Amino acid sequence: MARYSPSVQNLISKLGALPGIGGKSAQRLAFHILSMSNEDALSLTSAINEARRLTKRCGQCQNFTDSDPCPICSDPKRDKSMVCVVESPRDVSAFERMHEYNGQYHVLHGVYNPVGNTSMNDITLTELFGRLTEHDEIKEVIVATNQTAEGNATALYISRLLSPSGIKVTRLASGLPMGSDIEFADDLTLASALKGRKTVGS
Repeated sequence: MARYSPSVQNLISKLGALPGIGGKSAQRLAFHILSMSNEDALSLTSAINEARRLTKRCGQCQNFTDSDPCPICSDPKRDKSMVCVVESPRDVSAFERMHEYNGQYHVLHGVYNPVGNTSMNDITLTELFGRLTEHDEIKEVIVATNQTAEGNATALYISRLLSPSGIKVTRLASGLPMGSDIEFADDLTLASALKGRKTVGS
């Protein structure tokens, strides 16, 4: 195994800790960063710091934003009667990309995963239920968690808790196979799943 100076090894280690980045990719990124001009390196550092400093969670939907409420929640043209519950901000981007959904969102920032030590308290369910209590104009919750065991368990839990409220709870239907991630679905497949959604538990 190649040996590097402590500072380079630390950079490789930090890059390798990012999701989807393996050891070789981390090394390539590290050496690319080291080969950048001082101006470009400082620009990259500045962009990271600025994003960390300015980005916050929207008080309504919990999506990442520079303003609170975010542009989607503050848009008067959005349908306030529907809330699409997704796992991550990347999923919001996927739905917005296809231009088929005009409601609002709620980002969980994860799913129930006891194996991965993620409990229901670690995701934004409290914020979701509080929002639904405060806004009686919401008539339907579309649970758009991924088609995984954890995503399905989270969807069922939400459905059971909302059952007494009278709010309709639906789940994305045809087009998304088990084990698939929403962020990787093509627009046509995602649009089909959205239009074919069904009541959770049915």
